Amino acid sequence: MKPIIAVLGLGEAGSRIAGDLFAAGADVRGYDPVSSAEPAGVARTADARAAVAGCDVVLSLNSAAAARAAAEEARPSLRRGSVFADLNTAAPALKRELAKRVADVALLGSVPARGLRTPALASGGGAHTFAEALTPLGMPVEVVSLEPGDAAARKLLRSVFMKGLAASAIESLDAASVAGELDWLESEIADVIGADLLQRLVDGSRRHAVRRVEEMAAAAELLEELDVDPEIARASAAVLARLAADPTQTRPLE
Repeated sequence: MKPIIAVLGLGEAGSRIAGDLFAAGADVRGYDPVSSAEPAGVARTADARAAVAGCDVVLSLNSAAAARAAAEEARPSLRRGSVFADLNTAAPALKRELAKRVADVALLGSVPARGLRTPALASGGGAHTFAEALTPLGMPVEVVSLEPGDAAARKLLRSVFMKGLAASAIESLDAASVAGELDWLESEIADVIGADLLQRLVDGSRRHAVRRVEEMAAAAELLEELDVDPEIARASAAVLARLAADPTQTRPLE
């Protein structure tokens, strides 16, 4: 029997995963109050409750700011035995506020590039149910623990490094451009981290700056909980905020 999966949020990531789920054999419903995207094979519903009703798994791919509202709207329609999986990049404290059946899921990598095959960490009361449902469909899921927030914490710790690396690359390339040394520095950085990663860091920061500002704010919140001064997280957020305000400041790599 086909698993029935609802995807709340049909932006770039949600649409890609919804389409991949359909291609993998799932019965997929989708809802998004803003995006008009219609992934192939996905039945759009008029509201979140209609999407959730009768589903085996509900995937929330909205934003950190909308995570709580999405969970609250979906909760009344969840049937016994189903699981609500929050895939938004939010602070562990927010993940811990959600209900016991919620799976805290952290996606590690570029969802637009990998889709359903993006590696995922899962924690919380619904972690095993999420893994049992999504692994056969092609998502590599590692269950971290049954404590909600643990998967989110791991992702945010990783984000401090990855977004910090991106911010340092962007700042140094901006300076090199002014100095007339852009091609040379691009080659030097590519020799260290690889041309593909450099392009992904720079281009991804431009395309997803608004969402990543929220991500680094959550990372800073986590570090403060751990009594670690989030200097790099704050600096990365500042670079991303600048890009969000004027994304033309840093050109995409050729």
